[in-house]
Amino acid sequence: MKRIFLRLLLVALVFAIAAAGAFAWWANRPLELPAAPVEVVIKPNSSVASVGRQIQRGGVPMDARLFALLARLTGHGADLKAGGYEFERGATPLTVIGKVARGEVTHYVLTVIEGWEFRKMRAAVDAHPALKHDSRGLSDTELMKAIGAPEAAPEGMFFPDTYLFARGSSDLELYRHAYRAMQRRLTDAWNARAPGLPYKTPYEALVMASIVEKETGQPGERAMIAAVFVNRLKKGMMLQTDPTVIYGIGEAFDGNIRKRDLLADTPYNTYTRAGLPPTPISLPGLASLAAATTPAPSDALYFVARGDGSSYFSNSLPEHNRAVDKYQRGK
Repeated sequence: MKRIFLRLLLVALVFAIAAAGAFAWWANRPLELPAAPVEVVIKPNSSVASVGRQIQRGGVPMDARLFALLARLTGHGADLKAGGYEFERGATPLTVIGKVARGEVTHYVLTVIEGWEFRKMRAAVDAHPALKHDSRGLSDTELMKAIGAPEAAPEGMFFPDTYLFARGSSDLELYRHAYRAMQRRLTDAWNARAPGLPYKTPYEALVMASIVEKETGQPGERAMIAAVFVNRLKKGMMLQTDPTVIYGIGEAFDGNIRKRDLLADTPYNTYTRAGLPPTPISLPGLASLAAATTPAPSDALYFVARGDGSSYFSNSLPEHNRAVDKYQRGK
C-alpha cells in the first residue's frame, strides 16, 4: 500500500511539474496578436477576472482565467490599473500584466454611470488628476455655453459611457464629447420612436428616459415602466413618481421620502404638478432612451415594487391597491 501511495505521489508530482512548466512556457510565449498594436480599454474598479475578460474582448488572444491566475501568482492582482493600453507584437502574458500593473496607459479613462445626476459627473470630472480643469469656476450654465450647447441646464445632456483622453486634455473637451454622444443617441432614438407618443420634442423624450432610468429596478422592466408613464400622460394623470420629488429636494435629501415631501410643491414634484418635470433628473443610458421612445404595448397605469427588485403592473386602481396591500403592507 505504501509503495502504491509513493507511486501515486510521484505521478502527481510529475504532473504538477509538467503543468507548472507548461504554464511558465505559456506566460513567456509571445501572443499571436491579430494586428499591431491592439488597443484595449480597461474600465475603472474592475476585478482581476473582469480585467482579463476586457483584455480578451479587446483582441488579445489570452484566456481570461489564465490571465487572472497569472496576475495573482505574480502578486499583481491588486495592482491592475484602468486606462487605454496598446499591445505590440511580441507581447507575452507576463508583459501584458506588467504593463497594466504599472499603469503604462496611452489614454486615461473616466466612466460616467447610467443614472448619475450631472453633479456626480461633474464631481468625477473635477477629481480626475489627468484632466486639465478648464471648467473650474464655471457655473453649470457657463459650462454649457463653453461647450457650445444651446441648453442652459446640463442635467441629462451627457451620455453615460467610458471616455478616453490623453493626459492634459481639457475637461471641456470631455464634456463636449459626452454631450455630442447624447445628441446622437437621442436623435437615433427619436427617429425610431413609436407612433402616438405624448412628446412634442426629443427633449421631452429625454426627460422621460431620465425618469425611467431612476425608476427601473430590473433592466427588463424599462419598457413597461415607460408604458405606465406614457399612458398616464395620455390620460392627463399625474406621473406621481418619487425620483422626481427626490430630485427636487436636491442634496438636502436624507435617503427617506416622507409624506410632507410629496406635498411640498416644487417644479419637480409630479404629485403636485401635471406633466413632465422641466428638465431630466438623471443621465439616462441607451436602454432607457429606447424604452422612452418605444414603450411596451400595455394599458398599465400603475406599478408597485414586489420587494425583490421587480414590479407588479396594474391596469386599474383597484388592482393596484390589492397589489399594494400584498407587496407593501403584507395583507
